[in-house]
Amino acid sequence: MQKHLIVFTLLLFSVSFTFAQTSTEQEIKKLSMDKWQWMADKDVAKLEVLFDDKAKFVHMSGSWKKDRELEIIESGSIWYKKAEVHDTAVEISGNTAIVWNRITLTAFVRGNDVVTEFTVTEVYQKQGEDWKMLALTFSSVRDTHEIEH
Repeated sequence: MQKHLIVFTLLLFSVSFTFAQTSTEQEIKKLSMDKWQWMADKDVAKLEVLFDDKAKFVHMSGSWKKDRELEIIESGSIWYKKAEVHDTAVEISGNTAIVWNRITLTAFVRGNDVVTEFTVTEVYQKQGEDWKMLALTFSSVRDTHEIEH
């Protein structure tokens, strides 16, 4: 009887752990999708809270920190009009989450609409009750690029 109780407890623990992983992954995926919408809406108030003060952003034209990214979004010098997400992978390690999104980005840049395929890498860290973005990197890829899960 005690053997069955131990097996049942271990099974319950593993199911709970799996659900927690899935729940956290879903939370991060939603946060990532929300971020794309906030960028499209130029909602710098929400992005300011999401981006860690030491966050770094890597684009095709350069790299900069949080204040510059928010300025770019607010001014519309890069307007992330629409990110069509084709595939997403999330990995959680402790209080760190890494998201890979394969997207087609429609952006208004230097007076023109530009459509570009990217794999975007996002790094988040759990700080207290909130997730903060530490890094966002755009990597230009072919539309046939696949994210290995």
